[in-house]
This record gives sequence, C-alpha cells and structure tokens, in this order.
Amino acid sequence: MSDYVLFQMWGPFRQSLIAGHLFYVEQARKRLLSQFEDIEVEADKATEDWLQRSSGRFDPDRHDPGDFYEAANDAGIEFYTLLSEMRDQTRLSVVAGMFHEWDKQLRDWLVREIQHWHRGDAAALKVWSADFAQIAELLESIGWPIGGADHFQMLDACRLVVNVYKHGKGKSLEDLKQKYPKYLDDPFCGAAFSSVEYRDHTHLRVSEEQFQAFSDAIVTFWQAVPENIFESKVNDVPDWFGKAILKDRTGHKQASKQ
Repeated sequence: MSDYVLFQMWGPFRQSLIAGHLFYVEQARKRLLSQFEDIEVEADKATEDWLQRSSGRFDPDRHDPGDFYEAANDAGIEFYTLLSEMRDQTRLSVVAGMFHEWDKQLRDWLVREIQHWHRGDAAALKVWSADFAQIAELLESIGWPIGGADHFQMLDACRLVVNVYKHGKGKSLEDLKQKYPKYLDDPFCGAAFSSVEYRDHTHLRVSEEQFQAFSDAIVTFWQAVPENIFESKVNDVPDWFGKAILKDRTGHKQASKQ
C-alpha cells in the first residue's frame, strides 16, 4: 500500500534557501557590519579632531592644557560609545531581517505543500497567523521531532531577541530573561546588584559569535527538513490546524450543495 507524501523538500529548493540565507549574511557583513571594524581608530581620530577644532580657543594664559586634553578625551569616548551603540543596533537589525525571512520562508513552504492535498484558505491563513510555538507543534505532529534539537532552541532564542529588539518591554523580554539571559548585557560584570531581573531591553546585545550561531541554526534547520514527510507519520494534528482543515472542508461541502 502506497504512503502519500504530505510535505516534500525538493533538493534544489533546499539549496536555494540555504544559498539565499548565506548571501544575506555575507552581504550584511560586507556592506553594513564591516563599517564598524575600526571604531577604536575612529574614536582616536575624533579626539584629534576635537583638539584641532578647539585649538583656536586655547589661551595659555587662561587655560590649563590638561583641561583641553581631558575634554578631547571625553569627546573621543562619547564618539566611541555612540558608534558602538550604532554597531549593536545594526547587528540586531540584521538578525531581525534574517529571522523574519526564515520565518516567512518556512510558512510559505508549509502552505504551498498543504495546498497540494488540501483546498481552502482557512488552513493557509492559520499557518500564516500561528505563533512560533504553534508552528513547532505542527511540525512535531507531522512526524518531525524538532523540539529538542539544539538548532531549534537557538532559533527560539533568536525569536525572543528579535521580539525584544522590536517591542522593548513585554512578555518576550521576560521570557528572554528566564530562558536566554546571556543576550542581555551585564553592565556591572557579575556584581551583586547586576542580577538579570534588573536588566531590560536597553541591555539587549548580540555579539558577532552569537550572530554566527543564529545564522548556523538557520542553515542547520533547512538541512534537517526531511526530504519527504509521509501521511503515515502524522499524529494528531494541533487543534487549531485541525479546526482550520475542517472549516475548509465544511465550506466546500456547503458550496457543492448549492
């Protein structure tokens, strides 16, 4: 007896998804993040520029040279701080774009595969509106055990980071504190009063290594998608998906009677 294929990941399509993702990461590094590679040198130049701009105001009879050099140093520190913050925000925006593209591609693939064996808009709309946990639940129900996979946990962390970056305070921030606090920078380096409970969205940071880990997780995810997911592997689908399927089928029956 033949076993019907419900979801199929065509090899060339899998490779195109991975290639597109790697291109995004490579170009983001080349065109955006590379601009922040020498911020220490740029901060030193900002210090020198301040001295040059202010030299005309220096009066040796009235001014202490030390005060001018201290002010120039402060200007360099301020420049470095602002540029560091811009670098961190740029990296977060790249991570957000990377995650959202993966999320859309996954849902689009699921919907297109569903439409091979099911007619109706309700199921498709539910897949597009389902949250991350519901999508994971659906994947588990069709015989793809992803919940405990390291790369999927990394994608869950990425999701929370992106939500905190986008929305600030809220449930995702609290979840990030509980599950993945390493993405909330500790400004006091482990002091007694630096508990994660006192950190908020302003402490959100993603290092270059963490950015790479998120990228690797997306690649691993696409590599891990089964080539064929058979009907026989499907357990009880999530209630939200089952109701959407039933709604479509009911609508088709009613339409056929008219």
